[in-house]
Amino acid sequence: MNPVEIAEKHPLDDIIRADRMPHIWCPGCGIGIVMRCYAQAILDSQVPLDQHVVISGIGCSGRVAGYMNIDSYHTTHGRAIPFAVGMKLANPSLITTVFSGDGDLAAIGGNHLIHAARRNVDINVICVNNFNYGMTGGQVGPTTPRGARGTTAPYGNPELPFNLPYLMSAAGANFVSRWTTIHVHQIREDILYAFSRSGFTFIEVLAPCPVGFGKSNSIEDGLEEMELYRQRCELVRDGDVRGDDLNIDLREDKPIYVGRFSDRDRPPYEPVSLVSK
Repeated sequence: MNPVEIAEKHPLDDIIRADRMPHIWCPGCGIGIVMRCYAQAILDSQVPLDQHVVISGIGCSGRVAGYMNIDSYHTTHGRAIPFAVGMKLANPSLITTVFSGDGDLAAIGGNHLIHAARRNVDINVICVNNFNYGMTGGQVGPTTPRGARGTTAPYGNPELPFNLPYLMSAAGANFVSRWTTIHVHQIREDILYAFSRSGFTFIEVLAPCPVGFGKSNSIEDGLEEMELYRQRCELVRDGDVRGDDLNIDLREDKPIYVGRFSDRDRPPYEPVSLVSK
């Protein structure tokens, strides 16, 4: 029986490097979902592909730069943001997006993250937060919920994690939102919206990591973690909750707040010459 040809090509064939498939991500990983939202947002923007650029750091999410069929750069650990800042300042017409993970952005890259937000540099940051260092064995990281287990904290993480939306809003980012991998329409819409916003934008996406995080925390697979998000997530808008309420604690039956938390119009960073006239 001959197979039925449904379409000549996939709708994303022009934006994703099909020759790099299959990808390296584990079954149940949420990074591919977020990359698909990013790819669709690029196509929906109707901005020529040569005006989009993506920069990634090291880690599972950092592999996105290798799968996107646009100008893409896979930088050293924690240095995706300064690389992106330099690119944006050299060519302000580019839509410059950093796509990386919580460990790369908030640990070794944390200083760059908060200062780019403070300066309100005109770049977009998509942070896939899976609560651990998934590529190197499931160690706890800067966003691992307190009490959650990892290979470096078998009895539970004793440290308070970063509350990234609160941190970014306090640091000065123009636009800040959080979604999960079940909120595919909202992710795509916010990435598309970020393309049109001036200043620093930050989108956090909570994503399953069954092999790195789930196995240590009795989460059977990616679907179980997404079901947890479906049950616990509560949509809020700017001002509906205090920033410290955006903390995530998987041990307690408390809401995980998602939505847009900051949307303001601070002027973006523009370098000023210090040379005297």
